[in-house]
This record gives sequence, C-alpha cells and structure tokens, in this order.
Amino acid sequence: MPDSLSQYLQHTIDRELPHLRALTDEQASHSLRGGWTRKQELGHLIDSAANNHVRFVVATLQKSYQGSTYDPDGWVALHGYSHLPWPTIVDFWYQYNSMLAQLIWNIAEDKLEHQCEIGDSAPISLGFLIEDYVLHMQHHIDQLMGRDIVTKYPA
Repeated sequence: MPDSLSQYLQHTIDRELPHLRALTDEQASHSLRGGWTRKQELGHLIDSAANNHVRFVVATLQKSYQGSTYDPDGWVALHGYSHLPWPTIVDFWYQYNSMLAQLIWNIAEDKLEHQCEIGDSAPISLGFLIEDYVLHMQHHIDQLMGRDIVTKYPA
C-alpha cells in the first residue's frame, strides 16, 4: 500500500504541474474568493507539506505521532509567498511533494497503521493521514485553479 499511496501523490502532482505552470505571476497574485492569492494558496500547500513531512516521519519511526495543529494564516503570512515569483513557488511545491512521495514509498506497510493524533482530533492511522494529505492538496488546487468542481474536504 505505501507504493499505491506514493503513486497517488506523485500522480496528483504530475497531473497538476502543467496547470499550475500555465498561470502567470500576475494571475497568481490576484486574490481568490477566500482572500488568499493563488501564490498564498499554493504556499499553504507547501506549509502543509512541511507539517505533514514531520508527521509522516515521526509516526513511522516512533510508532505514533502526537502534536498540535498549525496556524495556516500565520505560516502563509510569515513566509511572504505573495512576494515570491510564481515559478519559484510552483517548483518548490512540486519538488517537496516529489520528495514526500519517495518518503511514502519507503514506509513499510505495517507502519501505516501507526496512530496519529493532531490537536484535539481523534486518532487516525498514518495511512489515512497520507490519503487525507493528498485529498487536502487536491481541494486547494481545485480552488486556486477556479474549477467548477472542487474536491470536497474534509472527507
């Protein structure tokens, strides 16, 4: 199953990369309905990658993960994504997620049942957390691309 989760993530980023690259820096700088720009929305996905990277590794190596949620608005503001060139954000998002796909590939199947507790939420398995991560990503990409059908999140 780690190979299928890894492929799920890699397939998602490979499919979306050309769509993201097709946007201009100007298009990526305009505010969306939620208030963030496309730059900030994709930046949020980089922040999500960073937070989940730690969760994936700790849950794998220590048999569980217990930690707090994070402040998306604070992270986005602190990183200043609005001031970065769109291609820089897109390329970093793609590379970081490619690395995460490789990490997921290396997780032994039996470790996907390790429990993760994030904030006050009920415990979930590492496998569920990985699937949820990709679903969350797709939801935000659908929003920033202005698609008619936006993946529902949370599941």
